[in-house]
Amino acid sequence: MHMADALLSPAVGTAFWAGTIGTIAYCTRKLKNTMDEKLVPLMGVLGAFIFAVQMINFTIPGTGSSGHLGGGLILAVILGPYAAFIVMASVLTIQAFFFADGGLLALGCNIWNLGIYPCFIAYPLIYKPLVKAGSSPKRITLAALISAVVGLQLGAFSVVIQTLLSGQSDLPFRTFGLMMQPLHLAIGLVEGFATAGVINFVRVSRPEILESVASEHPLPANISIRNIVIGLLVAAVLSGGILSWFASVNPDGLEWSIEKVIGKPEFPEKENVMAPVARSIQKKTAFLPDYNFRKSEGVSEGPMPGQASMPRPVADPGRSVSGILGSVMVLAAVLVAGLAIRAARKK
Repeated sequence: MHMADALLSPAVGTAFWAGTIGTIAYCTRKLKNTMDEKLVPLMGVLGAFIFAVQMINFTIPGTGSSGHLGGGLILAVILGPYAAFIVMASVLTIQAFFFADGGLLALGCNIWNLGIYPCFIAYPLIYKPLVKAGSSPKRITLAALISAVVGLQLGAFSVVIQTLLSGQSDLPFRTFGLMMQPLHLAIGLVEGFATAGVINFVRVSRPEILESVASEHPLPANISIRNIVIGLLVAAVLSGGILSWFASVNPDGLEWSIEKVIGKPEFPEKENVMAPVARSIQKKTAFLPDYNFRKSEGVSEGPMPGQASMPRPVADPGRSVSGILGSVMVLAAVLVAGLAIRAARKK
């Protein structure tokens, strides 16, 4: 659900940039007062893990499309909404600038769509009221399913609204919405089960983390999160370095919806001032575009039209380098952000 710049007008793109920056500033102020310093390493490895699993597109049966996890709800449940939003913003920023995943003009919209709805709507208004201390794995799974579906439906609908407000395309509102929403319902169900799996893993390994976040109290001094951090770090390396080889090459839900409406996954970009500038910047900063080594001019990437989807080749070095390096970059960025907030808090 990473939007491209071609979908957005400068006005809509900059408006959501402003909204996202304002939300980051708000979260930073809240964390200065409430952040548990022991969770800073967990923020970093969770960011690395979310970056890695977002590389793994899974096929939606019977559609010819694919989807990937968003991860916002996982972050919100384990870290709380404010830290979760900071981590999600870090993941999507590194994806956009260094891997050309999502446009730079669209970055504010992408952070909003994948961060605001799971962190500030699905988690506090749905998941948290449904899951109390001592809830069973079944109840956690049910709450995660409902919350993930609602969060992703809101995010998908937001894409439709942002596209409509921009007026950059001829995508009919009704038809585009009817393509986006059912497909992202399926993706949301997968996200819900995956979220429940991660949360139940944390619940079994270190339930004090979930209780601390839910109650907004710091972890007791004698509680160690070392094993959780190591487990998530290993999962990030395996996901980005190996499992990403087998990601579906089918178009993702947004590209598939556009193709169903207009007959092709992309459409000519209307002239505006900002999109060419953003594209030029991204071309210079993205040293591993599409999570792989740069291709020579004229070399095709991905399947030809009509070609069947196949798993990526075993031992794809560009994919592995992208997954591991991107995870390390997110880890470093989140740790720096966490340490900066901690330093400001001490002052």
